Amino acid sequence: MAAPSMGGVSLPRGHGQVVRLPRGASLTDLAEKIGAQPAALVTALFHLGEMVTATQSVNDETLQLLGAEIEWNIQVVSPEDEDRELLETFDLTFGDEGDAEDWVARPPVVTVMGHVDHGKTKLLDAIRNSNVVAREAGGITQHIGAYQVVTELEDDERPITFIDTPGHESFTAMRARGAKVTDIVVLVVAADDGVMPQTVEALNHAQAAEVPIVVAVNKIDKEGANPAKIRQQLTEYGLVAEEYGGDTMFVDVSATTRQGLDELLTAILLTADAELDLRANAEQDPQGVVIEGKLDKGRGPVATVLVQRGTLRQGDSIVAGDAYGRVRSLLDEHGNKLKEALPARPVQVVGLTSVPRAGDTFLVVEEDRVARQIADRRQARIRNAQNASMRKRISLEDLDAALKENRQLNLIIKGDNSGTVEALEEALMKIEVSDDISLRVIHRGVGGITKSDIDLALADDVIVLGFNVRAEGQATELANREGVDVRYYSVIYQAIEEIEAALKGMLKPEYEEVALGSAEVREVFRVPRIGNVAGSIVRSGVITRNSKARLVRDGVVVADNLTVESLRRFKDDVTEVRDGYECGIGLGSFNDIKTEDVIETFEMREKPRA
Repeated sequence: MAAPSMGGVSLPRGHGQVVRLPRGASLTDLAEKIGAQPAALVTALFHLGEMVTATQSVNDETLQLLGAEIEWNIQVVSPEDEDRELLETFDLTFGDEGDAEDWVARPPVVTVMGHVDHGKTKLLDAIRNSNVVAREAGGITQHIGAYQVVTELEDDERPITFIDTPGHESFTAMRARGAKVTDIVVLVVAADDGVMPQTVEALNHAQAAEVPIVVAVNKIDKEGANPAKIRQQLTEYGLVAEEYGGDTMFVDVSATTRQGLDELLTAILLTADAELDLRANAEQDPQGVVIEGKLDKGRGPVATVLVQRGTLRQGDSIVAGDAYGRVRSLLDEHGNKLKEALPARPVQVVGLTSVPRAGDTFLVVEEDRVARQIADRRQARIRNAQNASMRKRISLEDLDAALKENRQLNLIIKGDNSGTVEALEEALMKIEVSDDISLRVIHRGVGGITKSDIDLALADDVIVLGFNVRAEGQATELANREGVDVRYYSVIYQAIEEIEAALKGMLKPEYEEVALGSAEVREVFRVPRIGNVAGSIVRSGVITRNSKARLVRDGVVVADNLTVESLRRFKDDVTEVRDGYECGIGLGSFNDIKTEDVIETFEMREKPRA
């Protein structure tokens, strides 16, 4: 039943009925669900102070604001639910463990977390006998890596899968993802430094994921190391060491001298055996999570995935996020080819059409056609959600100002892998400078900066950021010729600092009034062709020719925004007259000057930004 709405527009009232919409849905999508005209919804939102077109992606808050007005309970479907509903249309499910009789034991998946520079990567480096630290800019892990090592426990060879998450605070979202796919967290704390802010942050992620924690007290070989202090500090956060009567295993290690590494691996396996039943179905269709994605010059898009259930094989039709393809080859962390990947095995997948994002789910389907359809729908959903989140809300009150001037910094972000690009974008979007300045990422991608990126940058004053990637031949030439600003970074916080500085540079300058001097009018002279001139004595400061002035009479400002157009001492023109001296002041065409008036002069100076 239709009821009149604002502005005489007739809209069907929902009386509290639920309508489900995906993120970034348009008013046309809502109109189809409730049987309304899109134009009527546009008008309704206009009366609520929102300017939105019928086909534009709308953010969650705006949809719910409109829903409350027309009495529909609008529920925005979460990405997980949306994905589940999408898969159900293809008779697929994600997360189904299958029959219990098909379950087999699997290795524990371990995420290494902790404060920056506490030795996480060096510890993993020592465990797997490689040298990742030397390749990292600024000693900060710039992306997620996954590796499997084999250790012995009671004469049995047991594999353990390690995920190395970035330690810098800007990668909080990626670190949280690391906790979601993990079974056990190894919290690395430096014995000579103690519990730091990111230690607590990592601990919160692990506890939120409800996973067991093993504490590796690193750098015990250094002078000033105090492992007992670390145990005491962590009791405040609910981690009580076994030797203190708690249930958390603490292991003293040194990545440099390799002391305690075997004990750490044993502690991981003992914790897994005691607290977890680590089994997975190896027979069902493979499913899992993308750990990272990158564009390899020789192989094309390469995704590092963690198989969570099923067995991934060469030739499988795979869909990972909005990327799809057929598995051309499977590679381990050393680049060796594998025929199959069992549960809890990290593996590199070659053969996708594009680079998936870190944290995307992957699954294997029967046909390439189904994989392509799922990927296309996910792509459309992600695009709509991004469009909705990028739209800056404009109310009717500031519509006029918005039309006059759009102060926006546009960026294109290219990086060496998807996790880095996503983390950098998220960190940049959190920069807050001013309400009248906005930051917009118009394109992001994995791989080198191409000519098409520069062409896109030319269209709308865009800054191109390259993170661990460079511009290719033609792109460099075009950027230099057209003056496109391309900036290269290898450490994330340098990019954040520079973009923040650029945003502050876009701010309108703020001015403050600085008093220069004041003069009291003693006598008024009429000068032909000039007008009235105030014969005055300077009471304070300096009266300067061409400075701004106001006229004050009996404590009330009579005229403002005047200019000292002439200034004379006796018969001579002067540029300034100081405190205690007499002078003649001409205020241009303003002639309403009387004796005992006060002329105040001032200038507007730009305030430095904090």
